[in-house]
Amino acid sequence: MSGFDFHGLTASFDGERVIGPLSFRINEGEHVGLVGKSGAGKSTLIRLLYDRLEGKASLVPQGLGLVNALPVFHNVFMGQLDQHATWYNTLTLIRPFRRDKDAIGALLTELGIPEKLWIPAAALSGGQRQRVAIARALYRQAPTLLADEPISALDGPMAQQVMTMLTNQFTTSIVALHDVEMALAHCTRIIGIQDGQIALDQPASELTAADISVLY
Repeated sequence: MSGFDFHGLTASFDGERVIGPLSFRINEGEHVGLVGKSGAGKSTLIRLLYDRLEGKASLVPQGLGLVNALPVFHNVFMGQLDQHATWYNTLTLIRPFRRDKDAIGALLTELGIPEKLWIPAAALSGGQRQRVAIARALYRQAPTLLADEPISALDGPMAQQVMTMLTNQFTTSIVALHDVEMALAHCTRIIGIQDGQIALDQPASELTAADISVLY
């Protein structure tokens, strides 16, 4: 896959346009940081892009999308739910296969929460829940990541580790970030959103935090 072309992206709420129309291209291998103040339209854009890609991407939504009653294992396993037959998914709910337990356990170890494998998602802290959603996205093994503030609940060292994991594991990524320095450090391209429009689109190497501050 050589990349994605998006044309005329728009979104409206209560009859008022909040995004677009936007047209741009994401090249394969790019790691794009979406920046802009709260309410600028970053989350809406992430949802629009995910709908356009029709399941071809891993997603970390801002709300995380975890099932509180299920243990961490099954929440992560959902990343591959549509890749297995119904009988396999049903059996996994009752008695998971070792290969899945090993693979998911390894991801949780990398993310620093291996002991949470069988803990219900409802019992996790905010940062732990965020890491479960990240593990689910990684477990899906799609080449492209769409993520909406995936490190907002993580401390500095863990946030750095997770961003490194994401850029290493995914060929292409589009990540909404409130941390401008993190975006500059881990992304190859910065797209700034202001009032639902693209106000900035440049290689990260050509920008400083001061250049981006005009968006806030």
